[in-house]
This record gives sequence, structure tokens and C-alpha cells, in this order.
Amino acid sequence: MATDSMIINDPVYGFTRIPRGLLCAVIDHPYFQRLGRIRQLGMASMVYPGAVHTRKQHSLGAFHLMQEALRVLMEKGEFLFDAEVEATEVAILLHDVGHGPYSHVLEQVLTPGVTHEALSLRMMEQMNEDLHGELGLAIKVMRGEHPKAFLHELICSQLDMDRLDYLCRDSFFTGVIEGNIGAARIIKMLEVVDDHLAVHAKGIYTVEHYLMARRLMYWQVYLHKTAVAAEEMLRSALHRAMELARAGEPLYASPSLLYFLRRGGERPDLLQDADALHYFADLDDSDLVSAVKVWRHHDDRVLSLLSAGFVERRLHKAEVFEGEVPDDYVGRIRDSVAAKYGLQPEEVDYFVRTKVVHKEMYATHSDGIRLVNAAGQTTDVAAVSNIVRGDREGWCDRKTYLFYPSIA
Repeated sequence: MATDSMIINDPVYGFTRIPRGLLCAVIDHPYFQRLGRIRQLGMASMVYPGAVHTRKQHSLGAFHLMQEALRVLMEKGEFLFDAEVEATEVAILLHDVGHGPYSHVLEQVLTPGVTHEALSLRMMEQMNEDLHGELGLAIKVMRGEHPKAFLHELICSQLDMDRLDYLCRDSFFTGVIEGNIGAARIIKMLEVVDDHLAVHAKGIYTVEHYLMARRLMYWQVYLHKTAVAAEEMLRSALHRAMELARAGEPLYASPSLLYFLRRGGERPDLLQDADALHYFADLDDSDLVSAVKVWRHHDDRVLSLLSAGFVERRLHKAEVFEGEVPDDYVGRIRDSVAAKYGLQPEEVDYFVRTKVVHKEMYATHSDGIRLVNAAGQTTDVAAVSNIVRGDREGWCDRKTYLFYPSIA
């Protein structure tokens, strides 16, 4: 007998109930199902073998937390129409639908100048046509154009359901317990004050724990030097493949991947060109995996070396510097790599690379996290937290990575 909802058993939260109707239609759409073929953590499985969960799992988990958050806020007296609840739940389901293969790894390689957030909105607009205009309100919430601003903040802010889920989920699948946060407690502490999200002041230590956990997860997981080295190798292989494709060299690739390779890094008009969007929506991790496996045997030495190293996990060495990398040191590395692998100077650029990473625990350039006391007065968490205040006064992490193949 048909039921009025679909039930999903999530490994992090347990059972999640999804009402049938628009929400299930969104989940059934090919754009959403594609997220099941895109890894949430890109190359992190090179370090943490369990980190093979997908954007689809994350989106469903964020949906679960959104259900909880909306329920808590309504129990506290915040009035929401059923349509507003449904629209916000649709928006969180689709907040990551614009991600490309391996999530963030290739964002500026395949789609330079176009963020996954912009692509998510564009794909929602396309889905809205497919679903006869039923996503109109969800798109307004996603854009921040809905009169109730806090609904957008539940999706995109420094304390949104997206971040709460990915910290819980990524901690679970990597086994890095330091990233496990009290998401349930944070949600129970949520309030709406002057149409903006706030956390009850007694939840300050939970918020501090959340911010510290996020910082630890960035350096232990998201920016782990081995995972970043693998990302750089894949980017280098894609850049080389683009160069060869522009020169007319035959390359094995799916039609969708070949479309982007032949553009050679030019900015595709994904936000206007329906064909470009079609090719992008057909891309997932499998396109890259199958292509790179074949490229191991390509006649071009640069492409074959990079591809073989990536597929067979012979990753580049990664050194991390607190400041700049000395030029003379980089020069010696370049000379050694060129000599060992028989590379021309311009080819060495694909193998010896630097990357500067700058991370703040608490972003100073965007709306902050508000705390509200029993009298209804709000203050930014940085004003009362010594941990956050220290970060805003200059305690932020900046590291420079140097990547290069074995020269032993």
C-alpha cells in the first residue's frame, strides 16, 4: 500500500522522512540523482579510505537537519506557511546540485569564473521548467529574495545546515572524531531575532566547539597535504589534456568531458547556453576516472606520467611552509625533476607547483553568528568569545604547499 512519505535510513542521523509530492519529485530528478555519482570530499579518500560518501548523501543529511531546524523554530513561535517550509527544504536539497566532478577539485578548471553556487541556481531554474514552475518559491529562498531572511540563512550563512551536516558527515566517514559537533544542540539553541538567525547565549561554548571543529577538519581533512597533492595532480592532468585537445590531439573522453577539454579552459556560458549546461549536467566522477585511466597510456609523456601517478597513487610529495617557499629551493627542485623525468622547462610546470591556502576560523568579511540573551539583545559571537576574537585579530592560518614528484 502506498504511503504518504519516503523513508531514508541515514548512517549519521537514522531515519529521515520525506513527504511525497514535490520533495520526492526533486529527489527523483536526474540533476539530483547525479549527485550520487560525485564524491563529497574529492581526493580525501586517498588519505581516509572511508571518505567515499557522496554529495547526494550530504544533501539528504542537510535536508534532515533543515527539517529539525524548521520544526524547532516553529515550536518557538515562528510562523511559517507549509509552502515556505517546503520551499526551504527543496532549496537545501538542491544547494549543491551545481557541483562538478569531485566537488570543489575541478571547479575553476572545467568552469572558470562560474561558481557552483551560480550553477546550482541555474540548474534549479532548469528544474523549475521541468517541474512546471513548482520551484519558484525555493529559488527565491535560495537567492535570498524571500521576505523572511532567516530562511536563506539556514541554507547559506556561517551557521547553516549545509555546514552542520558536512562537519558531522565528514567526521563520521573519515573517522576524524575532532570534527564531530553538537549539531542537535546548536539547532535546539536557534532563535529568530529581527528576522535573522541567532543562537541562545547559553550555547556559546557549543558554537565555539563548532568553529574549532571546522578549523581542525580543514587542516586535518579538507586541506590534508596528501589529498591536496592528489587534487593538484588531477588538475595538472586536466590542464595538459586541454592543451592537447586545443592542438587537435586525439584524446579519449566522454562527449561531455571532451566538450570542456576542447574549450581549453575558456569560460563556458553555462548560465545562458542550454547546450553547455546539458554537457555539465552529464558530467560526474566516472567521466574523469575513465578518462584518466586511459590517459596513462597516451603518447604524451606529461599526460601519461600525471595520469599514471594519480590512478596508481604514486602521488607527488607535498611540503608545507608557514611562509613563502624560497625561490632557490624551488629552482633546485625543478632542475632535479627535469633531469630525472627528461622534461622540458615548460613541462616541469605541470609537476612542480605551489599553492597558497589562507583559512580563517571565523570569516570577518560576511555576516557573523549572532548570540541572543534572555532579554532579546543580540551580539556577535566575536564580541564575547576570546577564541573567536583572537581569530579576528589576526589568528588565522596561512600555509604554502610545494608539490613535486619523487626525485630520490
